[in-house]
Amino acid sequence: MSKRSTTRIAAVFLGGALALSCVSVAQADTVEITPIEQVQGTGANSPMVGKDATVRGVVTGAYAEGGIRGFYVQTPGTGGQLPTEGSPAIFVYAPDEVSSVQVGDYIQVAGSVGEYYGLTQIKAQEVTRLSEPAESVKPLAVPLPNGDAAREQIESMLVDPQGDFTVSDNYSLNQYGELSLAQGTSSILPGEKLLRQPTDVFAPNSADAKALADENERRAIVVDDGATLNFSTAKNTSVALPYIDAKQRVTVGAKATFTSAMILDYRYDLWRLQPQGQVIGSNDADIALNFEQINNEAPEEVGGNVSVGSFNVLNYFTTTGDQLEGCTYYRDREGNPLTVRQGCDARGAANAENFNRQQSKIVSALSKFTADVVVLEEIENSARFGEDRDASLAHLVDQLNVAAGSKVWNLVPSPATVPADEDVIRTAIIYRAQAVKPVEESVILQDPAFDNARDPLGQAFQKVGGNQNTRFVVVANHFKSKGSGPNDGSGNVDSGDGQGAWNADRVEQAKALVKFTEDLKISRNTKKVLLAGDFNSYAAEDPIRVLKDAGFTDLGAAADSQSYVYDGLSGSLDHILASPELASKVTGQDIWNINAIESVGYEYSRHNYNITDLFTANQYRSSDHDPVLVGLELNK
Repeated sequence: MSKRSTTRIAAVFLGGALALSCVSVAQADTVEITPIEQVQGTGANSPMVGKDATVRGVVTGAYAEGGIRGFYVQTPGTGGQLPTEGSPAIFVYAPDEVSSVQVGDYIQVAGSVGEYYGLTQIKAQEVTRLSEPAESVKPLAVPLPNGDAAREQIESMLVDPQGDFTVSDNYSLNQYGELSLAQGTSSILPGEKLLRQPTDVFAPNSADAKALADENERRAIVVDDGATLNFSTAKNTSVALPYIDAKQRVTVGAKATFTSAMILDYRYDLWRLQPQGQVIGSNDADIALNFEQINNEAPEEVGGNVSVGSFNVLNYFTTTGDQLEGCTYYRDREGNPLTVRQGCDARGAANAENFNRQQSKIVSALSKFTADVVVLEEIENSARFGEDRDASLAHLVDQLNVAAGSKVWNLVPSPATVPADEDVIRTAIIYRAQAVKPVEESVILQDPAFDNARDPLGQAFQKVGGNQNTRFVVVANHFKSKGSGPNDGSGNVDSGDGQGAWNADRVEQAKALVKFTEDLKISRNTKKVLLAGDFNSYAAEDPIRVLKDAGFTDLGAAADSQSYVYDGLSGSLDHILASPELASKVTGQDIWNINAIESVGYEYSRHNYNITDLFTANQYRSSDHDPVLVGLELNK
């Protein structure tokens, strides 16, 4: 922030109440008043930067606490229509004076004009409340304009945004108290309300992908909380998170309806809508929006007589951090360890208490997941901790059966031959014994292409009561992630085409997977194959194209939603792909939106991060990826 103003407002007691000292009308008439529109100007920066100015306006937003330390003023009577000159509103940085003004006051401000990282402001030297009446400010009721130039025209104005808005991102709600909206629908993807990952629908680096990226940027707007607090720091955890609580969620894909006006401003390199006062908690009077509440209690019906799904279990480790040497932790607001940060091989919960929280959410979700066969990603490879490779998997299956009240679930055992050097997380498969039965043992793909990823696990199944015609193979996958790329000039460097880092390796993994499936078709005597899991590739990216070129159909692409949200963009990293012989047997597909669309604050790993504890032992945010489900009609 700018340096604090050294001029304090004069205070006197009027009728027993503290009030701003007011100049007389005669005194005020001797002061040269500069219209706010003139201070703002019509360009990106004020033409009066570095000069002193005295303006008059009605206070439209004031923030005595929370870090903004100032208020907005707008020319009386404006807002009924778009300004033809500069914006009639401006931010006043007044850390010493802001506590003595309130929304609706008519005031005079003298100070120096400046630009604070793109936001025109006046650094107050003197603030005076005026006794004369002023015409009220009207919220500007228009669709939010696209582009910097159009938004500069109404910078700092009180607005009543028109049109339809959809929540597109909520990741920062738990940290900075902000969320993002998408305005209207896409002109490139008709009917699309969300902001789609360009490479989820168009080839990387294509003109269409670039056009969608540009449109996403134009459609996005941040809704802030009237503060600059970082809720992850200890001094702010006692301030209740804005907008959400354990039951009232702000979900990606939810309709957002404005109930009162907000202020359009520009901070931290983004256009934002600020409430007229700091929002504290989920029911604050300054909340200017209602959010549709979306409840996804169970996946949609997908039909068929066998169903297969994919579920990421978010580093489910029965080996907790306190059982190992060297672990460091992420901690709650009281300093209690929650999850392992680094220093050891464990990746999940810090201790049994937190593991039980994590498990309660995963068991709740999997118990409602209607798949007969479930591919799992990010489960502990217990062999790395001196136990049977399947120990953690067996524990999860036991807990699922306890929740079901009977032995509903079985695990696919590890094969006799396993890789000599594996990651601490692995893929796995569980199944409902009343629906399907394994055929022969599982097999792990051991190929150098997966030296930096999780080895695929294949298992043949047959429908209970069915014959050879009902046999199919499921392969569990977890390709190399997109982050932490090298800087070696190779194809694994993030080229900026939208595919992230390690794309060359994911392509090689896809090629190795195709060969693996051809071998499985022969050894397991069926051409019906499903590839399921987290491919760390959006639907139009190179690795998925390799699989499609080999004849596989991406079944998740037919669903009405996506499995992952990153940086406000929705797309699917999780896929179920079918060979031609099985694609014709598909009866339906669904992406069960319970995780990616919800705030990270609902994860077990954020328990007691804030005075508003968001943890609930339900399916919401049991992971960061959404489960994918398909139905199959397998005939005798």
